[in-house]
Amino acid sequence: MGNKRRDFLKLSGIAGLAIAGEGVLGSFTAQPFKVPEEITPAAAGDINRQQVIINERISADFELAKNILKPTRKQLEHGLELHRNSVVIDAYGFMPRASYDGAAVDAAIRSKASPLELQDMQEDMTMTRFVKDTKERAEFETAWRASGVTCIIQNSGEEGNEVKRLLKRLSHFTYATDMMRGFVAKAVTPDDILLAKKEGRHALYFTGNGVPLPQEWVTLEEELRYISVFYQLGIRMMHLTYNRRNVIGDGCAETSNGGLSDFGRAVVKEMNRVGVIVDIAHSGWQTSLEAAQVSQKPMVASHTTAAAVNHHIRAKPDNVIRAIADTGGYIGICCIPRFLGGTGDIAQMMKHIDYVVKKFGSDHVAIGTDVAYSSRFFADESKKLSLKPQPARTRWEALWPEEPFKESPQMEQSMAWTNWPLFTVGMVQMGYPDDVIQKILSGNTMRVARAALSV
Repeated sequence: MGNKRRDFLKLSGIAGLAIAGEGVLGSFTAQPFKVPEEITPAAAGDINRQQVIINERISADFELAKNILKPTRKQLEHGLELHRNSVVIDAYGFMPRASYDGAAVDAAIRSKASPLELQDMQEDMTMTRFVKDTKERAEFETAWRASGVTCIIQNSGEEGNEVKRLLKRLSHFTYATDMMRGFVAKAVTPDDILLAKKEGRHALYFTGNGVPLPQEWVTLEEELRYISVFYQLGIRMMHLTYNRRNVIGDGCAETSNGGLSDFGRAVVKEMNRVGVIVDIAHSGWQTSLEAAQVSQKPMVASHTTAAAVNHHIRAKPDNVIRAIADTGGYIGICCIPRFLGGTGDIAQMMKHIDYVVKKFGSDHVAIGTDVAYSSRFFADESKKLSLKPQPARTRWEALWPEEPFKESPQMEQSMAWTNWPLFTVGMVQMGYPDDVIQKILSGNTMRVARAALSV
């Protein structure tokens, strides 16, 4: 493969010593940096000896992003070592996705399964198939290890407020973590995340993607009661709204920007009481601002961007970011090119991080990717479909204004989920001290998670 490939293997930090197609990239013993005690157990960073496996796609994605950043050798080596030895939390994202079983889906289409049945079948497979399928299990574990991510604040719900709808996806992730505890387990406290790092495992910290409401409107107390129920099921964060308006407030895609409802104020207070983090990533700007004014605990915009860098409805303006920071919370910078604007790549992502750090302080920024690694076997499974499902109408939650920005494959490739180690390298390039980088990697999310659970 030549010198270029050997340099990648030596420096990547996802890798180790040798590769042949897909293979084991050596083993290493981590040498921990001195990191803040509040986010690290006594032996955190000591990953023991791990073998890291990558595939050609992960290698190509890494190389493309590295060529955009153009770090020096010293910056690359330091950033990758720091990443390996840090607790790393994706402030909002998705664990690697399996491909569906094309033959099974094809049989369902032929038997005239409904669109909802097909959606449920494919979601279940992509979220759980790696539990039993050895090929998908290898793909799943490869992506996790390449990323160096300790924990994902996992989208474990579906957009909306219906209780049954939110339970459906939660069941998939509960099942996966129950069955794969030795590799990835459900975390219900920040200490569970630290233990996973210490033991060389991974964790999911569940977010519900919506406030569960019975929507019977008998009494206020009855309407709020499922917040506690879902907390007991492991949900630790919830969106107030998605893109559209609901009974809590306006979403980011509403032109009226009407703010938080009276009921929404009660929801925020109940989430504070129960111990669920308030997330306004998809909320309108006025809804976000008013939620921050009501919340008595740190709240977040888990996956967003800075509107001052790129004006977009999914970004947050300075006054909203300031209000979130004043609660003790943070905004998580995402990896969606059209939200980032500009070059729409990893370098542009760094500009958003740097803006928030310089304007509001390093205590108020994290990285919430909002992207996932998808199995390389999707294309092969899709070929098994003899009948293609009919295009569906746009879902209510996804109604979105037209926008001129065009995403390119290179933009998305540069911010592949497995490129997480390069996010750390990018922050090293910007001259951040190690302790500041570790706040962004996990310290801020851990602090907010602890504050949410405090009585």
